[in-house]
Amino acid sequence: MSHSEPKFPANRLAGETSPYLLQHAHNPVDWYPWGPEALARSKAEGKPIFLSIGYSACHWCHVMERESFESADTAAIMNEHFVNIKVDREERPDLDSIYMAAVQAMTGHGGWPMSVFLTPELKPFFGGTYYPPEDSRGMPGFPRVLTSVAKAWEDRKDEILTSAKEMTAQLAAMSEVPGGEGALDAKLIDRATQALIRQFDSKNGGFGSAPKFPHPMDLRVLLRQYARTGDEQPLQMVRLTLDKMGRGGINDQLSGGFARYSTDERWLVPHFEKMLYDNALLTTVYLEAYQVTRDSELARVARHTLDYIIDRMTDRRGGFYSTEDADSEGVEGKYYVWTLDEIIKALGPEEGKTFAYVYNVTEHGNWEETNILNLPKTFAQCAALLSRKEDELRLELAENRQTLLSIRERRIPPGKDTKILTSWNGLMIAPLAEGARILGDERYLSAAKRSADYLLSHMITDDGLLLHSIRDGRAKLNGYLDDYANLIDGLTRLFETCGEPRWLEAAVRLADVMIREFLDTAAGNFFYTGSSHEELITRTKELYDNATPAANSMAATALLRLAVITGRDDFAKIGRGALEAVKVVMEKAPTAAGQALIALDFLLGAQKEFVIISPPCDGEFRAVLELIASKFMPSKVVVPGPVGESASSELVPLLADRPVRDNRTTIYVCENMTCAAPVVGVAGLLGALGS
Repeated sequence: MSHSEPKFPANRLAGETSPYLLQHAHNPVDWYPWGPEALARSKAEGKPIFLSIGYSACHWCHVMERESFESADTAAIMNEHFVNIKVDREERPDLDSIYMAAVQAMTGHGGWPMSVFLTPELKPFFGGTYYPPEDSRGMPGFPRVLTSVAKAWEDRKDEILTSAKEMTAQLAAMSEVPGGEGALDAKLIDRATQALIRQFDSKNGGFGSAPKFPHPMDLRVLLRQYARTGDEQPLQMVRLTLDKMGRGGINDQLSGGFARYSTDERWLVPHFEKMLYDNALLTTVYLEAYQVTRDSELARVARHTLDYIIDRMTDRRGGFYSTEDADSEGVEGKYYVWTLDEIIKALGPEEGKTFAYVYNVTEHGNWEETNILNLPKTFAQCAALLSRKEDELRLELAENRQTLLSIRERRIPPGKDTKILTSWNGLMIAPLAEGARILGDERYLSAAKRSADYLLSHMITDDGLLLHSIRDGRAKLNGYLDDYANLIDGLTRLFETCGEPRWLEAAVRLADVMIREFLDTAAGNFFYTGSSHEELITRTKELYDNATPAANSMAATALLRLAVITGRDDFAKIGRGALEAVKVVMEKAPTAAGQALIALDFLLGAQKEFVIISPPCDGEFRAVLELIASKFMPSKVVVPGPVGESASSELVPLLADRPVRDNRTTIYVCENMTCAAPVVGVAGLLGALGS
């Protein structure tokens, strides 16, 4: 048998599209994907379900597969006593959120791989995360867990069914939050700022201690607090964090792209997996901080991250891939690290020594006897200490990075999860579109358009509903609330950067579907699954930010923005209602409400509308858009109406009766739907912005 031949025959996962499920297609476990076949078998045979949830870039998921799911002995116990179901959490966030809440309630913690046991009615009764192959580190071995659960099911089934019923009732209650008292006001943002100040690490930036996550939504809240109050402290917190992260090992210094989190408090040692959503959200923060400060280093990191997405995470048809693994050749981080010898050999003794000094490469290493490239000092500090001109040093280092990158590309790369998720693509469209104007690079706009085109042509059913996931041309799974909310927001930003009405038309169409499918009219907020979705044990709501913004808060963000552009009162009312319904989260758990607070800041701010009417082929049109984009105005919306391309005034009342003056790009600056006299061209706009 050749080394590449699988040891065991294919199981039922072999027909799936998810790379994570396909990784398990040759386990000896009799895996099923989630679906009618598995659920019917559990009911028919009265067997409990073992549900294992993970994702392709998850290091411990790979470890548990190697140790347990590839073991014929462990698989035999699983196959005898359970109906075994494997789920990719990125494909089924609905299942993941329900059963993760159950595991957290049972054990006090959660994570992936998630291991949970269900009754045939899908009610959870026992669970945990990673289990080792035998008892160790205070954890029971997985075979012992399996046999104990099987025995309990046999001996104490009634007891289990009662506790599963109670747990399910508890899960249903978890999705509701009480309405907050009083009005939505800026005190909520002040309070959130104080909570963030208390958790801030003033030495290394970021919040809390190791492991340290980037918290992009919280950083954006701080930028808004600075813009609203002029208080410098929130801005300094953002600058320190972005500086330390940009220079840390969490940021891939060669190809760009941020890892998911840092295992230490100073951003040096990442957990090496890279997720599309982190890079989308962090690019937005770097772009906004650049608008505020004009610090070119922030623009460099934003550009480097966007280039990474375009070069390494884009499908040939325009969609963006989901993740890159932490491991290559079964070793975490192996692809990314260097020895001093490798650097000297690649760059020569003189340049190699300089590069090693700048990027903290030593003989003994900074991590497990190897080196993670990072910048303990800024380029300016290094140039001064090396008595070099900064621009010459930067040029040399840029060439060095290209040399090392081409060497690194000859290594065996980490696995890539090439499924394309609507929600995460929606998150990526916004910073690409806005980055095109802020950084003056049309490549980013074209990448945003290609992704939007791809989603609108492949991810919408004949009856106008969104789908969640596509791979190898196979689109599937009902869209969730964040698929709609993130894509609506991305399409709206795309319209604001180029003025093509098709993006706005699609955003409005999807907003109407989102309201129809997801709105809980009684509570005023949104369910996570639509009314057309399969029935699960409970219908959850996503009201707290996690690594991605809470879907309910993104729905509010998207609707409030669309309301200003389209003048639709129903969007404004529903968007505001969705925020009012999570007021208590903003009050009591502000660090889990960053996106809601961003939406609130937009709602409370003096909304500036820039209506731009442009004659065909006028070169000033782009310059005007770039000038507006250079300013940090979190409550602004932009309505570009290139003549011949402009959205109808029926869709956008702000465009009604707006003549062009002197056959040049004409700008109407409006506040809360009241417009000043029009100004012409860049000079006119500069005057208007000054006033």
